[in-house]
Amino acid sequence: MTDVLLTESRRTDPAIWWRQAAVYQIYPRSFADANGDGLGDLPGIVSRADYLAELGIDAVWLSPFYPSALADGGYDVADYRDVDPRIGTLEDFDRMVAALHERGIRVIVDIVPNHSSNLHPWFQEALAAGRGSAARERYIFREGAGENGEQPPTDWGAAFGGSAWERVEDGQWYLHSFATEQPDFNWDHPEVREDFLTTLRFWSDRGVDGFRIDVAHMLTKDLTEPLPSRAELEGLPHDGNHPLSDRDDVHEIYAEWRRVFNEYDPPRTGVAEAWVSSPERRARYASAEGLGQAFNFDLLVADFDAEQFRTIIADNLAQSAASGSSTTWVLSNHDVTRHATRYGLPALEGKPEKQGVEWVRAGGPADWVDRERGLRRARAASLLLLALPGSAYLYQGEELGLQEVAQIPADQRQDPAFFRGGEFDGFGRDGCRVPIPWTSTGSSFGFGSGPAHLPQPEWFAEYAVDVESSDPASTLSLYREALRLRRVLQTEEQLEWVETGRADVVRFARPNGWNVVTNFGTEPFDLGADAASVVLGTVDGGAVPGESTVWIAPSGILGH
Repeated sequence: MTDVLLTESRRTDPAIWWRQAAVYQIYPRSFADANGDGLGDLPGIVSRADYLAELGIDAVWLSPFYPSALADGGYDVADYRDVDPRIGTLEDFDRMVAALHERGIRVIVDIVPNHSSNLHPWFQEALAAGRGSAARERYIFREGAGENGEQPPTDWGAAFGGSAWERVEDGQWYLHSFATEQPDFNWDHPEVREDFLTTLRFWSDRGVDGFRIDVAHMLTKDLTEPLPSRAELEGLPHDGNHPLSDRDDVHEIYAEWRRVFNEYDPPRTGVAEAWVSSPERRARYASAEGLGQAFNFDLLVADFDAEQFRTIIADNLAQSAASGSSTTWVLSNHDVTRHATRYGLPALEGKPEKQGVEWVRAGGPADWVDRERGLRRARAASLLLLALPGSAYLYQGEELGLQEVAQIPADQRQDPAFFRGGEFDGFGRDGCRVPIPWTSTGSSFGFGSGPAHLPQPEWFAEYAVDVESSDPASTLSLYREALRLRRVLQTEEQLEWVETGRADVVRFARPNGWNVVTNFGTEPFDLGADAASVVLGTVDGGAVPGESTVWIAPSGILGH
């Protein structure tokens, strides 16, 4: 392949770069530790900028790096316009953006608008100001139930377990949809809305190219008295009028944000984390008048199954075509069991999303998981994902085929989901947040000069970057080649399904002649004459082996 072709493929409209981007999620505290304190930092990211460029991604998405007590992995933000001093400084942030931009890598940062930390100055002011104060109006305070207000205002539960209400010293209660240290903002308050516009401009002015919006569907709420019970809430439809989730009026906020995004050249972009009831509801977050994109998590909660994958892909591409947005594809992130492990676990009929949860809750028994099969399937699914129209979101370490770490002692865990349960049901997310291995030796496998903030198992050595970089058959080498080819082969146009004669084999063609075949079964699938045109993936005797994906490209596309 020629350098000319690669150069030509990079010439995309800067206003819509995100529509077909490969985006790499960095969990900053677990990526690279430059100062040896056990916690990843911004200088650590700068030190790995060349690695990111060689990987071939278009952008990085940084999970929260703001000042935080880490009650929820940084999603309890104490200051939205600064950097946690344990991670770096604003000057370090500027150096990181410059280093990534110099390598053609754009930067997306996480924004957490539903709630702040209880250490945020506004919340501390609200506590000090007392009942009826203007400061409390920025959050959601209510009087309690019972004769003396000793009971929570409702029986609502928090995502991390226990009541969704916490009582303060003067007897009032505040709403926290997640941890007690994460009080919900009142998005009816004009100061809240204006302050987030200031935050968006602050980071955009520092060169940030886009924003990932945490729980984007939860901001607006209808708390008109009388408040419904938990059972009543669960029985209400999610049709845009639910009191707490995916309300139609939330899009008024994102229309304001879009106006801010469009103040910049090129316009900034957004991607919503919106857990909603249908692709149609999700499309509203991805509109041109709103954020631009919304995460499609459907593959993330699917089994390794041909029918499920084909249905999910077809449905989401149809919805994106109808709405004019580009879809996103995700197999792993900081909230779920890594897909190399999920795919090696026994299927849970009707509940594939609980596969990894059950395994982690049980302590990660080795006899439950087939690691070799899980990795083989993960590589196949990843190649399929990277060939689809739309944006591919990758999670740090998946390019190494990294497995989930389940056996973390309770006294070393950090995730509130582990300690408090709730809708996560005792499932801790620390296992996918363990710092990634850069070298096969060292006290933290090259993550830093000392031990990492979460314990790394000995088997991490075989997944280290220095080991995989020198192995042409490694998962890292596969990702690098896939991302390199993707820049040449990827187009905005949709795909066309190709009949294979087998229910367990999926094949599609792109308008430029590029074909992708995934064999979800265990029996080889004969490619016939197309075997000679395979440019990525393994062919054995002219056939695609079981649980594998190949890319087929006519020679004219690649210039040879």
